Amino acid sequence: MVPMLFAPYADDLTARAAALAPNDVLEVAAGTGVVTRRLADTLPTAAITATDLSPAMVAYAQEQGTSRPVTWRDADIMALPFADGQFDAVLCQFGVMFLPDRSQGYAEVRRVLRPGGTLVFNTWTGPEGNDFMRTTVAALTELFPQDPPVELAAKVHGYHDETQIRADLAAGGFAPDAVEVELLELPCRARDNDHPAIAYCQGSPMRDAIETRHPGRLDDATAAVAAAIARDYGTTDLDARMGALVVTATKR
Repeated sequence: MVPMLFAPYADDLTARAAALAPNDVLEVAAGTGVVTRRLADTLPTAAITATDLSPAMVAYAQEQGTSRPVTWRDADIMALPFADGQFDAVLCQFGVMFLPDRSQGYAEVRRVLRPGGTLVFNTWTGPEGNDFMRTTVAALTELFPQDPPVELAAKVHGYHDETQIRADLAAGGFAPDAVEVELLELPCRARDNDHPAIAYCQGSPMRDAIETRHPGRLDDATAAVAAAIARDYGTTDLDARMGALVVTATKR
């Protein structure tokens, strides 16, 4: 999933962070560390602290290595273990949609930002703007019409209303005129039609839904998605669309 979905947007977030010229950077919901690794390469002098709620994910990301030292910590964005005003920039790649209380999460981020510091995050647009996910949902719904295991799509692609995002940030203490929201559509490329099918059906939480509700049908589900993607985008060197909102919010 990283090369197909996350790496292109990681490059964008990293470039935006570099433009801020920060001295101290916090990354929350760092996941596999794709953004962290790019930050280490792009910001040669900034102190970087990378965190995730999952200790196992932190361990995995740390094992992948970075080009220079980075501080790794288990941390929950809802209660960050850092001092007020500690960071110049906070980054979050595709994590805000999972927050149990987004306004509280944004308030915590604002607390640890210095005055003039900036939160930069991205969040997926709806499935209609993300071709492989849209095709995956359609294929699984056709295969399992009585109980389609596709609720992940609603969670991952369910936080893209600009008005709601701005309201949540305002509730978290960010001034409305200090928030910018940009739609960024990028190409989504895969080497063949099996690549996105395996990524979604076997390499994401969608797998749990398939195996729990339709035992023994994981291979059937993967094959159905691969066939649908082949029908819509071909079998090799696939080129599809993906879209996300990129949000910056500066602490006044």
